[in-house]
Amino acid sequence: MSYLPLSATGQTPVRVMTIAGSDSGGGAGIQADMRTFALLGVHGLVAVTAVTVQNSLGVKGFHEIPLDVISGQIEAVASDIGVQAAKTGMLASSEIIDTVATAWRGQGLAGTVPLVVDPVCASMHGDPLLHPSALDSLRTQLFPLATLVTPNLDEVRLLVGIDVVDETTQREAARALHALGPQWALVKGGHLRASAHSPDLLFDGTDFHEFDATRIDTGHDHGAGDTLAAAVASALAHGYPVPDAVAFGKRWVTECLRAAYPLGHGHGPVSALFRLAE
Repeated sequence: MSYLPLSATGQTPVRVMTIAGSDSGGGAGIQADMRTFALLGVHGLVAVTAVTVQNSLGVKGFHEIPLDVISGQIEAVASDIGVQAAKTGMLASSEIIDTVATAWRGQGLAGTVPLVVDPVCASMHGDPLLHPSALDSLRTQLFPLATLVTPNLDEVRLLVGIDVVDETTQREAARALHALGPQWALVKGGHLRASAHSPDLLFDGTDFHEFDATRIDTGHDHGAGDTLAAAVASALAHGYPVPDAVAFGKRWVTECLRAAYPLGHGHGPVSALFRLAE
């Protein structure tokens, strides 16, 4: 596949921020984001929202970072280093979501810097990573600031109450998500397990864009959603139009799924490390 352009040695690369939780098992969260950033030649910036206690078998618990520390991370980085795109992951609570939205607007980033919102609600094992009361904050506070939202089908069901089972319901879900305020909505089809393909659908309020890939037969897909969103944000930071950025992210996560490896006694992670062997 073709990659993003690399900066010359000694030249400052594009800067992309992840606003997300830490995964102690290293498979998802900011750890997955930073791997993708590094292997795409992007300088990764971090605002940690929560620290999870998890391994390949599931999430045992998590600790939310104090609100002033979360906003302080965003403000410190934006005011000095600068942010050319960002993506969110685990935000845990309505208070954290409101804090992130306020900091984003307060730094003058809203409407000027691409923001990819990956509305993480639960781990791949079904362990909750977002308080149910926070769903409304996602819809009303963060989605209107988003350039793109990237829910999986379980998250679509929680956010707009639509059970996506085919192309018709996928389009219905895309329209409902877009109505919540983001510029673009991507309904990922990776959880349509009965399909031999992984169909994603992008919608801007007028036009649909379809992205398809052959489903990779692997039981190791931890961090796939984080990796996709991080790759899309990286492409947006390079100035790609949203459909091209999504196409790039789709190709990247497909290759990461091909390179996924076992880890521990449960689900292993998708792997951006494949690029090191090229």
